[in-house]
Amino acid sequence: MQTELYIQPQHAPDSAPILCIVGPTGAGKTHLAMSIAEYAKSVGVRIELISMDSALVYRGLDIGSAKPTQAEQATVIHHLLDILDPTEVYSAAKFANDAKRLCEEIRTRGNIPIVVGGTMLYWRAWAHGLSALPPADAEIRGRLDAQGKAIGWPAMHTQLMRVDPITAARLMPNDSQRVQRALEVYEISGKPMSTLLANSPSEDGREGSAIPEWINLVSLEPSDRMRLHLNLERRFDAMLGDGLIEEVERLRANPALHPDLPAIRSVGYRQVWEYLAGDIDYDQMRYKALAATRQLGKRQLTWLRAIAGRNTFDPFNAIELKAALDYCKQTLVQST
Repeated sequence: MQTELYIQPQHAPDSAPILCIVGPTGAGKTHLAMSIAEYAKSVGVRIELISMDSALVYRGLDIGSAKPTQAEQATVIHHLLDILDPTEVYSAAKFANDAKRLCEEIRTRGNIPIVVGGTMLYWRAWAHGLSALPPADAEIRGRLDAQGKAIGWPAMHTQLMRVDPITAARLMPNDSQRVQRALEVYEISGKPMSTLLANSPSEDGREGSAIPEWINLVSLEPSDRMRLHLNLERRFDAMLGDGLIEEVERLRANPALHPDLPAIRSVGYRQVWEYLAGDIDYDQMRYKALAATRQLGKRQLTWLRAIAGRNTFDPFNAIELKAALDYCKQTLVQST
């Protein structure tokens, strides 16, 4: 049986570490990246951005994923945007291999790669590699999906607690995608996912992990949680005003799409899909989407705070935000 493996990359001895910008949703990662791009252009440095975001890979998921605008994409080369149809599945292992390949190709062109995003499972796979986990089994996954719909994902989470309490303890009861995957891994391998991951603890990338020497990690971590939540609320309302519901209506017109696909499970899209299906009303949709967005940000910050040695800046502090930009500018100079 093949496993989903990624071999940790090594940079050449004379290569500067790769700049990677991370942070919770709504922290301003794209804004910082575009500011760096403007500076790079002004000093004749050529950079290319690699998206580390699980929703941006999908075509047609533009508004709700906060995908860089066409103007932003015209300013600097972006990679791993719009590479898949929403019917397809992308994985952390695929991202890790794609990012490794792209970094090598960009450097071969004489340009500087910068990785930007907040999908921390992708970060772990890229930075530390993944433990050997069995690939997805369509039959088992379909059965677990049907069971989850029948009895509810909190009940499935209870089942996971019986066979893999360590994994269950770090998952939310309604996190259907991850609960399903953990149960699937257990059924295929006969071993808890936590046990498989524990076999390669240095690859976990969660508990007190360090940053590989070939990565320079810049983390935007807001100090004011309430302000972040307010910004997220304003951003989601702006998405609704910009046509998010109409965007999901276009997706629903495709008979090949359904709410169990990873693309449609993306925060915001799942809730609007439920609204258009008549399962919830508008106010419930908005409330659930905002709650899911806040939970996503909380999970991202939990990941980040476990990473030792990261360069942390508060995007809500003007002085620190300028310091983050200055730091990134300095790394560009050192990379040329």
